[in-house]
Amino acid sequence: MTRTLVCVFAALALAGCASKGTNTGAVQADLPVDKGTVATGAGSSVKMKGNPLPLSGRAIAVGEKLPDAMVTGADLKPVNLGDGNGKVRIISVVPSVDTKTCEKQTHELSEDNGGLDKQVEMITVSMDLPFAQSRFAKEAKIANVTFLSDYKAREFGENHGLLIEPLGLLARAVIVTDRDNVVRYIQVVPEVTALPDMQAAMKAAKGLL
Repeated sequence: MTRTLVCVFAALALAGCASKGTNTGAVQADLPVDKGTVATGAGSSVKMKGNPLPLSGRAIAVGEKLPDAMVTGADLKPVNLGDGNGKVRIISVVPSVDTKTCEKQTHELSEDNGGLDKQVEMITVSMDLPFAQSRFAKEAKIANVTFLSDYKAREFGENHGLLIEPLGLLARAVIVTDRDNVVRYIQVVPEVTALPDMQAAMKAAKGLL
């Protein structure tokens, strides 16, 4: 019970408040963008409003194949993110779709990709339950992003070094993989309450086509 409460309050703190409804016009446009990055994995950390939070799991880096990780799709079936299916992919990692920063990040992935969604697989991963992700996508009218949940075994967080262990949430990050499922770009946002540089990730993905 205590762990659950910690996770709930942490998710709220990520954005100051949770969104009550998903609506593009309601998403603040002035959220800060952090162009920095930190390493993944144990021994590294991110910050929440300046307070350090340790990461756990195996570190990954550019040039490595994306590790296997079983996550859950909207149909509740398992999906292995280690299977790239021969596609260039942008994997947007958020703590919770129900916070304004995560909402903005997901809308940018969906709507500000310059047509990349026609050639690149767009994915959002979070610890939210698949039901919450599906509700978010429906309310936001997002149909070009695949939502995957790491709620069951936290395999994605652990295998990619993106698990914020004290909170049971994923660090904010964006990963780009090529057609051979090799990581070609990764940003782990140093300050969890800031947005990643999504346009830099999209530029990296475009260069792989």
